[in-house]
Amino acid sequence: MTPIRKTSAILAVVALGVLPAAACTKKSDAPATGDAPAASAPAAATSGGPGGKVKVAFVPKLQGIPYFEAMNAGGKKAAQELGNIEWLYQGPTQADAAAQADIVRSFIQQQVNAIIVAPNDPDSMAPLLKQAKDAGIAVATSDTDAPSSVREVFVNQATSEGIGEALTDSLLKAMGGKGNYAIVSCGQTAENLNSWIKVQRDYTAKKYPDAKIVDVVYAGEDQAKATQMATDLMNAHPDLTGLVGECTSSAPGVAQAVKDAGKIGKVFTVGLGTPQAMKPYLTDGSSTASILWDVENLGYLTAWAGAQLAENKPLAADNKVNDKLPDVKFDAATKMLLLGPALEITKANVDNYNY
Repeated sequence: MTPIRKTSAILAVVALGVLPAAACTKKSDAPATGDAPAASAPAAATSGGPGGKVKVAFVPKLQGIPYFEAMNAGGKKAAQELGNIEWLYQGPTQADAAAQADIVRSFIQQQVNAIIVAPNDPDSMAPLLKQAKDAGIAVATSDTDAPSSVREVFVNQATSEGIGEALTDSLLKAMGGKGNYAIVSCGQTAENLNSWIKVQRDYTAKKYPDAKIVDVVYAGEDQAKATQMATDLMNAHPDLTGLVGECTSSAPGVAQAVKDAGKIGKVFTVGLGTPQAMKPYLTDGSSTASILWDVENLGYLTAWAGAQLAENKPLAADNKVNDKLPDVKFDAATKMLLLGPALEITKANVDNYNY
């Protein structure tokens, strides 16, 4: 039995007193290169939760929306099937970096074995991850990264190139390879969304010279606001023929705006929406496709990775997690654990996913 990380109460209190500054860098999506050991065990005592289980805490950007509830379902499933995990799930009720930070501080004080965060603001989260690590807690990110932090693993749903290019290809196919389009994103500081948008800008310019991104706006995690912003974009740009909803709240939001405006077949939309939330829009044609991944599997992989780190088990270049995740790649150079390629969800396959 490998040792389990546990914080020291004294060390946790001391660690909470310091907030070092952090700078921002961009993550790399390099392919897997080889085996890498987990971070070295801290000096703290080694014991876990009830029955020797490791306490793995996941802090999403916000809780209560279908996407992160699907991740939670996957984490719970991992806890049930693997047997060595006590899964803890709590996030803010709004996509607020300060509220998220308070939850992370609470988990540090509870002396959990691993904290995994989908940061609303990677720069402000970085010092808290250092506090947790200094207190002997394994730290990781999932869904979105804090690349300048001390996180030991980033559980990535798909590469930035894979997502950005799939969004662009899907939309431009519907637009006939040309025309003006705009992006309705969510959190302005979200590292994953910004990395996808950069790929979309570069890829559009390279592959579709007759197409142009005319604007990028930010609606937070507010579907109604995304609908209004998409409506405003269509009014401001009468020649607009495409919209991208960059997250699971703006994807249905932009489709709803097109539907409300009576522009189905004139303005095309794609986005990163959860399957059942997008089903009515895929059915009526106000959305062409949703580019996503199996969100429950992402939650499962997140829980599994937290347990591996907490028990100081090495991550291999190729990891068999379960039958649905038989070959998960880990890149030791970037510390990225990759779920797999992006999926295109259309009206033809949307019912294959129940969330």
